[in-house]
Amino acid sequence: MATERFYGTGRRKKSIARVYLVPGTGKVTINKRDIDDYFGLETLKVIVRQPLALTETTDKFDVLVNVRGGGTTGQAGAIRHGISRALLQADAEYRPALKAAGYLTRDPRMKERKKYGLKAARRAPQFSKR
Repeated sequence: MATERFYGTGRRKKSIARVYLVPGTGKVTINKRDIDDYFGLETLKVIVRQPLALTETTDKFDVLVNVRGGGTTGQAGAIRHGISRALLQADAEYRPALKAAGYLTRDPRMKERKKYGLKAARRAPQFSKR
């Protein structure tokens, strides 16, 4: 018996999320932990659930996520991106709504590299006249 699973890869900054949507009741599991255990901030939980709320599929799918790299905010953004891509596999009619909300666009902003002669990417050493 093969259950239907929809897959989407989400990325943001250094975070990569592998997202599986399985027909279910709306439970979100991240790295084998419940979303409430994984994310402390309520805003991050809202970010993760945004694509499901937009397409009104919150209680239709269980979300299984494997996420690595980056910080909590980057991981939440990667999960949102992955859920959006998986929803497209489930039903292509969600595309206009998800695209208009900007959930299908991969956020290209990355950490800027440190330059020589500076203490950080743009932070210069302290200047002193004497």
